Amino acid sequence: MTTEAQLAAVAARLKKAQKAAIFCHARPDGDALGSGLSLCLAMRAAGKTAEFVCEDAPPEKFFFLPGMDEVRTSLPADDYDLFIAVDCADAARMGEFGHAFSRFKGDTVCIDHHVSNGGFAKYNCVRVCSATCEIMPEVLSAAGFAVTRQIADLLMLGLVTDSGTFTHSDVTGHTFSVAAGLRAAGADVNRINYEMFSRQKKARALLFARALSGMRFALDDRLAFILVKDSDISETGADRSMTEGFVDYPLTVDGVEVSVSLLEMKKGQYKASLRSKRADVNAVAATFGGGGHTLASGCMLFGEYEEVIERLTYAVFQHL
Repeated sequence: MTTEAQLAAVAARLKKAQKAAIFCHARPDGDALGSGLSLCLAMRAAGKTAEFVCEDAPPEKFFFLPGMDEVRTSLPADDYDLFIAVDCADAARMGEFGHAFSRFKGDTVCIDHHVSNGGFAKYNCVRVCSATCEIMPEVLSAAGFAVTRQIADLLMLGLVTDSGTFTHSDVTGHTFSVAAGLRAAGADVNRINYEMFSRQKKARALLFARALSGMRFALDDRLAFILVKDSDISETGADRSMTEGFVDYPLTVDGVEVSVSLLEMKKGQYKASLRSKRADVNAVAATFGGGGHTLASGCMLFGEYEEVIERLTYAVFQHL
């Protein structure tokens, strides 16, 4: 189907639904929370029953926006007629809720912006762009849902964070047009930027310092690694959600084309976040069962640290 046909089909299903459950990926970021919560609140305002569910609670830093306490970590029992996935390239990204989504006998919808999305729902509105929150205003409009100031704030949150404050290469004129519409609807872009990129706790600053102190380079300095150890998190009093954004720093170093941030989840297990200036890190992540965007992706690796470094180095080398 064309994008227009996809949009119309998804909008029609949202209009028809009376009880919907909305899911996003585990360890939610601003785009997942912004797109999911905005849709949830818009459906409720239209007189529908809607719940927004995520395997993990939102990180504390997002609670400056009202509505974050509406995110549930368990699915309330109800007779839902529609399951909706937002900001998920596949059902596995939902964690424990992926199985429920895949087995759901009713209609399913996916609204997403990842290049690796193969269309896993019955109705899919997938457009490769800066953020799911770039697509969502059009979805809400097509479904006849109003964009209130609260909803505009949530959508701006996702747009600002997933676009890297409009610095990523997938930012287009349409991205700015959507941002302008949200600002006109009352989105407080100044506060969102301050809360997300200027304000931080002491624990995060100490954790970031530790991560940078161990930065290492490979492939003639075209590839950079930073590691966040589980012990670093506990010793600084930080939490894993505070590592968001760490991976972007090595790309500011002259000559670095690919940056990898490794977060130790437990002994022998690392969550890798990959960023690139031009290399296809989605293909790199896919080597290890992950995915995302061409210039921003992620995956999980298992093994000893040096072994993980070696495997990632070889995979990046193949795509530089």
